[in-house]
Amino acid sequence: RLNQLKTMQEDGTFDMLPKKEVMKHLGEIAKLEKYLGGVKEMKKLPGALFIVDTRKERNAIAEAHKLGIPVVAIADTNCDPDEIDYVIPGNDDAIRAIKLISSIMANAVLEGKQGEQTAEAAAEEAAADAE
Repeated sequence: RLNQLKTMQEDGTFDMLPKKEVMKHLGEIAKLEKYLGGVKEMKKLPGALFIVDTRKERNAIAEAHKLGIPVVAIADTNCDPDEIDYVIPGNDDAIRAIKLISSIMANAVLEGKQGEQTAEAAAEEAAADAE
């Protein structure tokens, strides 16, 4: 819907609509951008979900289980580790601990993507050499 409204705005459809309807659509665009702006370019489901506070993000965990997405989460003593696929024991309240663990996770993801790209390049090079 967000992409549809954006194309309507760009191709001049808003110019033909009444002012009240345009304002309603602009409000809808702002709302959708606020809540879904980060995932509007996502074409497929994520490979994993990283959660810091499992008590606050119960809905995200439930949705991930319904969709079959593995959950990686920091589990404090007040969390239920049974609903988490990959548990990282740690303090999910301290900012320094969250920064440390999330930066290590981000670096691991970047290393994995970099290794994936080098493996693809090596496979392409081997295919070119075989010809």
